[in-house]
Amino acid sequence: MPPINPTLNIGPLVVHWYGVIIVLGAMAGAYAATFEAKRRGEDPEHVWNGLVWCLIAGILGARLYHVVSTPQGTDIGLQYYFVTNPFETVRLFGIAIPFPTALMIWKGGLGIFGGIAGGALAVVIYAWRNQLPLARWLDIGAPGLILAQAIGRWGNFINQELYGPPTTLAWGIPIDAQHRIPPYNDLSRYPLESTRFHPTFLYESLWNLALFIVLMVVGRRYRDRLKDGDILSLYLIGYSLGRIFVESLRPDAWLIGSIPTAQLVSVVLIVLGVGLMAWRRRAEVAVQ
Repeated sequence: MPPINPTLNIGPLVVHWYGVIIVLGAMAGAYAATFEAKRRGEDPEHVWNGLVWCLIAGILGARLYHVVSTPQGTDIGLQYYFVTNPFETVRLFGIAIPFPTALMIWKGGLGIFGGIAGGALAVVIYAWRNQLPLARWLDIGAPGLILAQAIGRWGNFINQELYGPPTTLAWGIPIDAQHRIPPYNDLSRYPLESTRFHPTFLYESLWNLALFIVLMVVGRRYRDRLKDGDILSLYLIGYSLGRIFVESLRPDAWLIGSIPTAQLVSVVLIVLGVGLMAWRRRAEVAVQ
């Protein structure tokens, strides 16, 4: 049995906790962004007006990133979603209907880097249409985004996914046989009763929560020294550092060669974050 039943039945309606957690994370992140907007003298209504678009674009981007990838130790990927298993039967109000497997996000499978890209694109478009300062609004949204990520990772716990290798640490978690990837599905080597796994979702969630606090504190304590876009840069650097560590523990990582793709993306984002901070200060360096 999973740690928590992944669904909740309300009459004929089936509610998936994965989706509920994503929405809760988005709402918490939006509230954090409204506080940042007020602190910076911006209209917090823009947060709520743009939230739906950011959420839709973020989920689409995250799902696309997952669908086109093939994590190590699984057969998930384009072949699975569009050839091997393009449709599954779902029940809606008691009626069985075929549903595209690629769109079944409640079963898990969201790539966070795709979500970041999709959400950022929505912010760019919204800021352009409403003539808002883009860098400032990306700063406003960055702490809320990392808070939403911290909450959203608990959906992986409910779905029993994105776990690490076996561990004897006290906080190791059990994983059911049907949710195990090779070689951990060999129950003779990894018995259900005694094998526990690294809760990598928890490591990332705690890292993200700590980064949220850091961004909120830095944004206030050093507000006179920061430039628009600096909080976004710190988000890119901070989150990517944590992701590099987490990916080193994941046996299902999508690889390029022998290196997890997320680690390579993280390195690029760290370089981008540092580069943007340096670029914003190029005039000061030139004067000196």
